[in-house]
Amino acid sequence: MNKEERLKIFKSMSSMQRQELILKKMKERGIEVGSGTPNKKYDSEEVYELINIATCFPELREKK
Repeated sequence: MNKEERLKIFKSMSSMQRQELILKKMKERGIEVGSGTPNKKYDSEEVYELINIATCFPELREKK
């Protein structure tokens, strides 16, 4: 699946589905919401995208 197909699927999801998917992918990679460190270099563009997307959902930063 290429980037355009993934983006199309992502846009067709509800906000709650997107949040669940983002959290699942971050957990799979061992990334915690709010764990970004200034000037930290990640070895994957997808990690940057996940972190940037997660910042759009302030409710994801709330500890449960």
